[in-house]
Amino acid sequence: MARFIDELKRTHNCGELRLEHLGQEVVLFGWVQVRRDHGGCIFIDLRDRGGVTQVVFKPDSSPEAFALAERVRPEWVIGVRGRVLDRGAMRNPKVATGDIEVEALEACVFNKSETPPFAIEDDVETHEDKRLEFRYLDLRRPKLQRNLLIRSELNRATREYLSGNGFVEVETPFMVKYTPGGARNFLVPSRLYSGHFYALAESPQLYKQMLMIAGFDRYYQIVRCFRDEDLRIDRQPEFTQIDIEMSFINQDDLFRTVEGLVFKLFRDALGVDLRERYPDGTFPRLDFAESMAKYGNDKPDLRFGLPHTDITALTVEHDGGGIAMLEPIAARFKSGEDRLDLPKNIVKALRVPKEHTFSRKELQDLEKWVMSMGAKGLARAKVDEGGQWVQSPLAKTVTDAFRLAVNEAVGAEDGDMIFFQFGPEAKVQTVMANLRVHLAKKFGLIPETGSGGDWNFLWVVNPPLFERDEKGGWAAAHHVFTRPHDECIELLDKDPGKVLCYRYDLVLNGFEIAGGSIRLHDPDVQAKVFEVIGLSEAEAREKFGFLLDALKYGAPPHGGIAFGMDRVAMLACETESIRDVIAFPKTQRANDLLTGAPTRVAPEQLLELKLRTVE
Repeated sequence: MARFIDELKRTHNCGELRLEHLGQEVVLFGWVQVRRDHGGCIFIDLRDRGGVTQVVFKPDSSPEAFALAERVRPEWVIGVRGRVLDRGAMRNPKVATGDIEVEALEACVFNKSETPPFAIEDDVETHEDKRLEFRYLDLRRPKLQRNLLIRSELNRATREYLSGNGFVEVETPFMVKYTPGGARNFLVPSRLYSGHFYALAESPQLYKQMLMIAGFDRYYQIVRCFRDEDLRIDRQPEFTQIDIEMSFINQDDLFRTVEGLVFKLFRDALGVDLRERYPDGTFPRLDFAESMAKYGNDKPDLRFGLPHTDITALTVEHDGGGIAMLEPIAARFKSGEDRLDLPKNIVKALRVPKEHTFSRKELQDLEKWVMSMGAKGLARAKVDEGGQWVQSPLAKTVTDAFRLAVNEAVGAEDGDMIFFQFGPEAKVQTVMANLRVHLAKKFGLIPETGSGGDWNFLWVVNPPLFERDEKGGWAAAHHVFTRPHDECIELLDKDPGKVLCYRYDLVLNGFEIAGGSIRLHDPDVQAKVFEVIGLSEAEAREKFGFLLDALKYGAPPHGGIAFGMDRVAMLACETESIRDVIAFPKTQRANDLLTGAPTRVAPEQLLELKLRTVE
């Protein structure tokens, strides 16, 4: 073994060798993926992160190497010195190195391996918890290695692009001041200051704004962030952001910079030229209000159709259209009632073209699926000749005028199916947004991504600055330092609900991959925003005093954005979970099955921190 480490250095990885290397003597190191004994010869597929090479052991080429090959088993770590041969008629076009094999002249075993708890292969069906427990084995699988290599390339390309465009990489603190009211923070007790706590940063937001005030103009950081929240398919308690902030810019300036970054990331990491789809180098934009009206959320997947139609105004105009369940909604709007303790009600419709059909059972199953999200049901109508509604409980009572108006509004033709939802706005939007995606999957309307596929980017812009809180007051929809549109500033005193702002999200195939805003740097407007949300001057100083003080000392116009690197990598690698693009992820319950974290600590350590646990 010492000879292989001290004298015979590795010449190639296991994915490099081609016909051009025929006759060369090479040295390979790696793990035994498969061993096949064909009687006179033994074949071993040797694997490292570069790929797989077939190695043939012949008794007449090297009796010692052949004897070693008789003993080795899968996942043993070995080294091989050999000669590159042409596989001739036995070439394997499915493998990058399939034209050649290496005839072993010398070999050694670096380490043996116990039988792994699951097969080291991409299509392994072992439960994810087992794979996370043995993550170091799971990471040997080619798919996961490819994912992490792509992620590494995304990091490299990010630094290259931003550094080349005048950005300065600055590290900001992880342990920060706790400010209640945002996402739930992880808290870190201070040993030196009894009863005091740091928070693990959920974002470098305030620090990067102060870097703009400090005059750095263009900042970036690939940074770890932390949120103590329930996990979902695209979330982890610790995650990575590409964090960006720029001074003396407007929204268009930032978009151009970000679009350039995205084009480079996809070109360098995936070999995808996005200019084939976006020849002018820019992504389309969609107003937040239109996104909500047509798709029910602010991150629509536009690779397919099935838009919604808001028919609330039609319902009001027709006094409910003869549908008893809609009459209260129409009456409330006509009365001008705007009680803050009542949710806003809306009515939406979704047309499914006639080429997509439903059996009776499928319609029943669809209604059950919708009800599982909290909906009371799924009203429907099939459009028959002359625009009549059939196969619908609404058909008996609907007025002709309302029916024809709805058909026209949704563009219904004979044979189409119309689905309806009505009730509190938030519930209707959520149900209809999920219904749209569910139907698209059912009918195969979503194209595959990747080579030759459909990468659909979209800027969602101009959202409201405020939203109603649980008590009927106003709260910042994003954060209190977002700049309102200039023409909306006078509405801060009159009608805060109509104030739009320079906040934006970048959406890819139905996932928000980045979000940010142009910041508020005007102290007078900032004071008005605090007033709208009911934040007193004392409360503002308690939460944000250090930033408010900094804004008094010549704050430039500035704005920024943060990419969710885990989501970007998940989509780029075409996998279904961000856990597949994180080396050592947590489970859905925030456990680390590999190390056993979180764990209890010794009583004396708690005593040193002056803490006591409550079971």
